Amino acid sequence: MAVDSFQSDEEHDAEDPRPTGLLDLLSVAAVVLDTAGRIVFWTPQAEDLFGYSAEEALGSEAGRLLVSPGRIKSAVRLFSEVLATGQGWAGAFPVLHKDGSSRLTEFRTMRLLDDEGDVYALGIAADRALLQRVETDLALCERLIYQSPIGLALLDPDLKYLLVNPALERIDGVPAAEHVGRSLRETLPLTDVETVESALRQVLTTGTPLLDQYHVGRPRNDPGQQHAWSLSFYRLEDSSGRVLGAAASVVDVTERHQAAAEADRARRRLAVIADASARIGTTLEVERTARELAEVAAPVLADVVAVDVLDSALACRRTRSPEQGPELFRALALKAAHQTVATRAADPPGDLAAYAGDRLVTLCVHTGRPVLIPHVQAADLPRIARDADGEALLAEAGVHSYLAVPLIAHGEVLGALDLKRTRNPLPFDEDDVVLAAEIAGRAGVAIDNARWFQSVRNTALTLQRSLLPDHSLRHTGLEVASRYEPAQATSEVGGDWYDVIPLADDRTALVVGDVMGNGIDAAATMGRLRTATCAYADLDLAPGAVLRHLDRITCDLEHYIVTCLYAVYDPATNRCTVANAGHLPPALVRPGRPPEFLDLPPAAPLGVGGVPFDAVTVPMEPGDLLVLYTDGLVETRQHAIDDRLETLLSLLGEPGPSLEEVCDRLVHGLRHPDDHDDVALLLARVVDHP
Repeated sequence: MAVDSFQSDEEHDAEDPRPTGLLDLLSVAAVVLDTAGRIVFWTPQAEDLFGYSAEEALGSEAGRLLVSPGRIKSAVRLFSEVLATGQGWAGAFPVLHKDGSSRLTEFRTMRLLDDEGDVYALGIAADRALLQRVETDLALCERLIYQSPIGLALLDPDLKYLLVNPALERIDGVPAAEHVGRSLRETLPLTDVETVESALRQVLTTGTPLLDQYHVGRPRNDPGQQHAWSLSFYRLEDSSGRVLGAAASVVDVTERHQAAAEADRARRRLAVIADASARIGTTLEVERTARELAEVAAPVLADVVAVDVLDSALACRRTRSPEQGPELFRALALKAAHQTVATRAADPPGDLAAYAGDRLVTLCVHTGRPVLIPHVQAADLPRIARDADGEALLAEAGVHSYLAVPLIAHGEVLGALDLKRTRNPLPFDEDDVVLAAEIAGRAGVAIDNARWFQSVRNTALTLQRSLLPDHSLRHTGLEVASRYEPAQATSEVGGDWYDVIPLADDRTALVVGDVMGNGIDAAATMGRLRTATCAYADLDLAPGAVLRHLDRITCDLEHYIVTCLYAVYDPATNRCTVANAGHLPPALVRPGRPPEFLDLPPAAPLGVGGVPFDAVTVPMEPGDLLVLYTDGLVETRQHAIDDRLETLLSLLGEPGPSLEEVCDRLVHGLRHPDDHDDVALLLARVVDHP
């Protein structure tokens, strides 16, 4: 039973016979001699090595067959020593080949005893040149493996280490002896080691090498630094195709990885800067510019972005040097990359907030330098949040990194760009500081341009409005309504004006004009012309004569061209006399009839000099409506003027219960928020009078 069991286990564990690749490569021959030196055993490999068949060799004296006459004595002496002493001999010996050549052969000899005590000599031989080539190849392989700067590992089919070279020791920080028998996940410092194992199993299954697989991790010998490696995998097989395991090569490409990462960061920075250049400062509105800055910064730079400008800078009155005291900020923009309670900790856009000198945002504007807190601790939150409630909200949101960058233009600190990270796990670093400063610098210049433009525009608008009349709604025989709409923030205030001037005998002068230009100069010129118009009207001059006098005044004004329409309504005759100086024709709306434009004789604008201004008189009955306007109401950059004039008439074709509603309809129907010109609109409707 025991024997049967032993044989069964042996049969179970035995492998199928197979050739061994190295022995086949060396073609090792075996020869056995008796004490008389006759050949009694001859393998097929011996036939390949020496050229004699078994029939030719068996029974022959080995010395006569294989040794040249001059070496017989040496061969006999070596043979006798092996048989007499039992000590083997190893070395190279020249052997005669059947073809007559002499070949240096590597021998290993030893004495054999059979069960009857007979003595034999066994010689194992291989071609010396072939053996040396194999030895050289093995030495080369060994040197390559152990001296290579590339990490190399041999693994068995179960992906357990069989061998690693010193380079791999240095790469993963694990001694070679501790690798053997362990799995990849026990040594490789990779976060995706499961992926590596899966790739290796695929290579073992398919035999297809997997080359240059990029992986990153933190080795045990340098845990504070991320490294990168290029891994390649190959299947190992013997000459019969049996899978022996796998080989893995590991190349440290950390420098290349860092260079590529830096290049990628540089590309991203350039992309962000290019995006900021295109998106920030598209208008001359401070609030919109701040919103554009916040939208560019989130989520590229931060999860929560706030833009706060010093209230004194916004009012263009910050002339003192920064101090250590508190600062009054106006919140202009707030943007979050995702839903977070951190937004509730920030000041809503439009609000004013005073921050003490110890707050980080105040420190930022006082020093004019970025303030960076890479890792926010609980002790830092009071210097970031606006109050205790805000501190709790920031802690709840998970704010872990903070950066404030000053908004600077022409050496003046205007405010700060406030950046916080909650969901983004990376802390702010110096690269982020450089990028944020670049974006903030561009935004600072745009905000500076916008605040000064708004200041000048507000001044011009104030002047413009102060020069426009404050007329009564009713004059003898007329009901009037008016509108003045300044150009939007992308353009400056122009020189459009209107006027309603009482004249003698209950007559009323209606005036609309447009100084071609913008800004304070245009508004001031408009004021001079309006004053002159009132003066000439008071002289009771005819409409054409008034325009001729205005033309002479305008000629004395440098580089100004003015269009003007001057009309006088006489309630005694129910007639209106109109003179035009290069202005768009007024519209006349009569009850029951379609609106139309008055057909006025063509005339040059004021300022050309020496041209006549002919007048046209039209009858006007109760209910008739005269519409005077400047070109800003109908001219756009996208539409033909004829189409816009037709639109004006179509809007006038709808009856309105009041002139105020007609004004609103015209402004809303024809005016666009981004229109680049002022609009002056004057409506006069004839009413019954005693």
